[in-house]
Amino acid sequence: MSLRLARQKDLPEIVRIYNASIPAGKATADTLPVTVEQRLDWFASHQSPERPLWVWEDEQRLGGWVSLGDFYGRPAYRNTCEVSIYLDPACQGQGLGKKLLQHALEAAREVGITRLVGYIFAHNEASLRLFEAEGFESWGYLPEVAEINGRVISLCILGKKLDQG
Repeated sequence: MSLRLARQKDLPEIVRIYNASIPAGKATADTLPVTVEQRLDWFASHQSPERPLWVWEDEQRLGGWVSLGDFYGRPAYRNTCEVSIYLDPACQGQGLGKKLLQHALEAAREVGITRLVGYIFAHNEASLRLFEAEGFESWGYLPEVAEINGRVISLCILGKKLDQG
């Protein structure tokens, strides 16, 4: 089992894992599967030390991924990143999300990121618990901003200030 920077050849598996999260309506506001081609620019935007994409793999498959992305595409926000974690359904509930989040926190500090934010649907209790256990706090709440699978969904914005020591 290892965690490493993603390579272009990983993109089909990264997309597969992302698409697996769509039917449950808990992790993404996408309602239809995305294609590898649609994710090429996104992948390219995660090829710098400040905006990386890591994958977790074992001998058989990719089990999940974590990325740091632009929070808001303006220069004043360059030291704040959005953190995203997606797990293969077969790897959920085994502590992998915690490992990925802890790795992202450590790596963010190393490159001078001072704040991380996560956007988590209010009904995604497992993800909320994960982020809160790692010291993320509520920085905002957007009531009923999405509609997924016929349900109106609220969005929690969680954030963490990172010490640089």
